[in-house]
Amino acid sequence: MSSILPINLSDLLHLSGVESARVEFKASWDEKTTGAQVIRTICAFANDFQNINGGYLIIGVGEENGAAVMPPKGLAPNEMESAQQWIRGHCNTIDPVYQPILSPEVVDGRHILVVWAPGSQIRPHQAPESSEKGASRKYYIRLGSSTVDADSQADLKTQLMQLTARVPFDDRRALQASVLDIRETKVREFLHDIGSGLVDEPDTRTLYRNLRIAEPVNGHDAPRNVGLLFFSQNPEQWFPGARIEVVQFSGDTAGNVLEEKIFTQRPIHEQLRECLSYLENLSVRQIQKLPNRAEAAHWVSYPSLALREALGNAVYHRSYERGDPEPIKVYLFPDRVEITSYPGPVPGIEPQHLDGTVPLPSVPARNRRIGELLKELKLAEARGTGIPKVRRVMQQNGSPPPRFDFDATRSYFRATLPAHPEYQAILTLQDVASLKAVGDSVGALRRLRDAYALNPSSLGLAVELAREEIERADLHAAESVHDQFSAANPVANPASLISLIAGAYLDKGHSNEAIKWLDRLPMLDAVDDAFDAAIQEKRAGRMERAHRYFQIAGEAVMRDVKALHEFAQVKMKLAEKAKPRGNQGKWVTYNRLLDEAREMLQRVVQMEAPRTRHAWAWFDLGRVRKLRRLPLQEVRHAFEQAIKLDPGEPRFKEALERSRAERSEKT
Repeated sequence: MSSILPINLSDLLHLSGVESARVEFKASWDEKTTGAQVIRTICAFANDFQNINGGYLIIGVGEENGAAVMPPKGLAPNEMESAQQWIRGHCNTIDPVYQPILSPEVVDGRHILVVWAPGSQIRPHQAPESSEKGASRKYYIRLGSSTVDADSQADLKTQLMQLTARVPFDDRRALQASVLDIRETKVREFLHDIGSGLVDEPDTRTLYRNLRIAEPVNGHDAPRNVGLLFFSQNPEQWFPGARIEVVQFSGDTAGNVLEEKIFTQRPIHEQLRECLSYLENLSVRQIQKLPNRAEAAHWVSYPSLALREALGNAVYHRSYERGDPEPIKVYLFPDRVEITSYPGPVPGIEPQHLDGTVPLPSVPARNRRIGELLKELKLAEARGTGIPKVRRVMQQNGSPPPRFDFDATRSYFRATLPAHPEYQAILTLQDVASLKAVGDSVGALRRLRDAYALNPSSLGLAVELAREEIERADLHAAESVHDQFSAANPVANPASLISLIAGAYLDKGHSNEAIKWLDRLPMLDAVDDAFDAAIQEKRAGRMERAHRYFQIAGEAVMRDVKALHEFAQVKMKLAEKAKPRGNQGKWVTYNRLLDEAREMLQRVVQMEAPRTRHAWAWFDLGRVRKLRRLPLQEVRHAFEQAIKLDPGEPRFKEALERSRAERSEKT
């Protein structure tokens, strides 16, 4: 029997893509001890106090320190049947009557029961205090991981009453549209991506109802807004402004627009993915080996995780109602990225909650289904963790802290990610080059000095300013730049700055002073930008040097899909050069390089990357498998995956046809 859950069961058990507060484990089933608890928790999930779309009760799985105990204890067949009958019958005691979805599952050969209780459309609900006849009913809600009696706290009960008949917009019926506007292929692609067993449901109507993106209305099915937002071809047809606009501004004082990019006419999660890919491609990466350290230091102009969280929050928390037609706006300035969504945060969120000094309060979300689906796609984090994660990731990258703000009327919410200081230094150097090009050497020097005063830890600015001072024959000023840099950034490798000053002394014939500076050089075992150096060496055909630079970058290569793919291609080229010509020793080198390339490519195809990157990685993997004389079915599988991802590339088809022809010749 196929699962009817809209989430991957393994993700649910391991709390991946779903908040722990939305999951409750019960190790065993007993009507007297756990029955009433289950009904109260179902009632609390149905009331959906924080608009996170209810939750899941998992019976037959124990809990320890907030995590599932695996393998599960499981339920006997008679317990499974008894539990389902008892729960269905006693859910009729909930007022108004509410029935959750019961999904029997098998994990590690043992039976468990998953009770899925989505947020109700007719809340608030009451449930009996106990399973005894005549027990009084109370309103129950979830606060964190606990089921709480709202009747005992007047303020909580008042808030719950205010939610009456207020179904979040994304979960409402879209009576202006038809279920035919939902693309079944997109629904099944989504379910396949998250690993849901619901993808095997053959009946379209049942599929849509079980996923809760459609519901019966007057004898026919109507889509819910979330169904159109995620699974229609053009959500903006029904929700004006359901798009993302990116504008890149120049660094001049006029603020001229360099480029505009609009992501529209596709589901909102596809807009999010494509916009993130676009922004990440604009980001600059730097890797630098530090003296006396095993790992290389690396930074990017804007960390991809920070971009993902900030933009994902905008898609999740914005309004899609007709009264809020403004799109999400992403403004790219030379020194920062601003992501603005409309309107501002829901009541309860105040400025002090956004600066990191006060924890974010648990307030009802504007949208409950959008966040749920984004989390299942791993495009959003658990509630309340996004902003802290952005702040943490920016700090780890060495970037200035992010800023979050909104106006007094809560008409907008803006996340500002400042560029990494070294990236700002790169932009400064571009400005200096432009000023020099028009003959304004005085303005160029002033720009350099001002920028370095603000960022004395920047090696790029230090080297350029020292060079300018040397050209002005002021070696003492250049030495002062070095001293200031070393004090501001003591862990950095100042080799390029030291060499520059030593060279200037040699030019003047002051060899003793030059030697003193050269004696300060740390061990030179690194390059400033290992990724770019390796890739450029590869393009020049100097594979040995490219291989060396990739090795210098160290473990950072394994986390970068582009670099890892390029490194694998370098190993393939080196293997070609090492191809044996009767020398037994070279066979070992040849096979080792191919095996290393194969391992890297197998990792690349499992990492997040654009479809084109994955297509070429599969193609290269097929070539490596062929060179290593692996089974032809493995070779063909790799080429077939490449064709599936990019059917228009003729080289993929040619490679597959050649592999088939070779099989025919062998047979």
